[in-house]
Amino acid sequence: MKAYRFKLYRSERNEKLNKQINAAGLIYNHCIALHKRYYKIFGKYLNKFHLSKHLTKLKKLKKFSYLKEIGSQAVQDITDRIDKAFQLFFSNLKRKVRCSPPNFKKVSRYKSFTLKQKAGWKLDETTHTLKVNGQNYRYFRSRRISGKVKTVTIKRDSLGEFYVCIVTDAKDFVVETRTGKSVGFDFGLKKFLTASDGKDIISPLFFAQNSVAIKKACKNLSSKKKSSSNREKAVLKLARLYRKTFNQRHDFHFKLARKLCLEYETICIEDLNVKGMQRLYGKKIGDLAFSEFVNILKYEASKFNVNVIEVDRYFASSQICHSCGYKNSELKDLKIRQWTCPQCGVEHDRDTNAAINILKNGLGQRPLQETL
Repeated sequence: MKAYRFKLYRSERNEKLNKQINAAGLIYNHCIALHKRYYKIFGKYLNKFHLSKHLTKLKKLKKFSYLKEIGSQAVQDITDRIDKAFQLFFSNLKRKVRCSPPNFKKVSRYKSFTLKQKAGWKLDETTHTLKVNGQNYRYFRSRRISGKVKTVTIKRDSLGEFYVCIVTDAKDFVVETRTGKSVGFDFGLKKFLTASDGKDIISPLFFAQNSVAIKKACKNLSSKKKSSSNREKAVLKLARLYRKTFNQRHDFHFKLARKLCLEYETICIEDLNVKGMQRLYGKKIGDLAFSEFVNILKYEASKFNVNVIEVDRYFASSQICHSCGYKNSELKDLKIRQWTCPQCGVEHDRDTNAAINILKNGLGQRPLQETL
């Protein structure tokens, strides 16, 4: 499967898409209300097939005329989304994972609707035009679409701009790498990645860079009168800053992942407990976005035929001497950044030593006294 994302041209006709996404939001909230009521009475959630039949009957009523704004496929996709969300919620309850059930969403913040089959939409690549529910929309084409189109999703972002996301059955072209190099990486706060071969990567911390402008925009927003046009302008200005920060970080992650995949054949990383790190270090973890980078790295690795090995999060990579295998339990204190092995006398930088141990563990070269 391969996904494409194109931005639609700004036009007055986009208002129709706006109404359709709002209608999708209303349908979503109506389905959530039905689920809550049904669960309260019978103690179980609604079957998605019964829900689809119910929505089909509601289309005949004038009160629910908004159901006709989007096609039956889009309505069916909404019921599928809710069904998957409830299945995940109940499976998490069985595994005793703390979570919340699907809840209502503000209609203005509802993001998308999806068309699955080739009905209700038509794609013309020669004119870069997408026809949705009888209306033509032009999009910026950055690359040619390959493969058979499976789904078409119309998305709306916080700035009110629209995108078309197209999923096809095409496969990514796999590039064979022949470097033969292996590397271990330790994630950190001061250094984004500490490498076992000394080629460390420092994160630019984009949110910290833009924090002054974001604080100023937030202060400006708080002084505006509610429901005024000036407040709407201030909201858009703040949203642009957040999107700029996201785009900068996203671009950095993709370029770094591609660079690493071109340089190494095997990449060993640690399986991070990101939620636990967020509780300790707050928004700096969100700024570094380790989870997002790992997902991008795995995606790029699949294209370059690179092995990404995740070492168990409970492996004591920082406490073990990579030279002799001695385990120093006193290093649980994160303030200790440099230490000398009492057994072999080798001096260690905490993060570099951890990166080397991650590489050895990932490649199956387990330290001698790991279990001590």
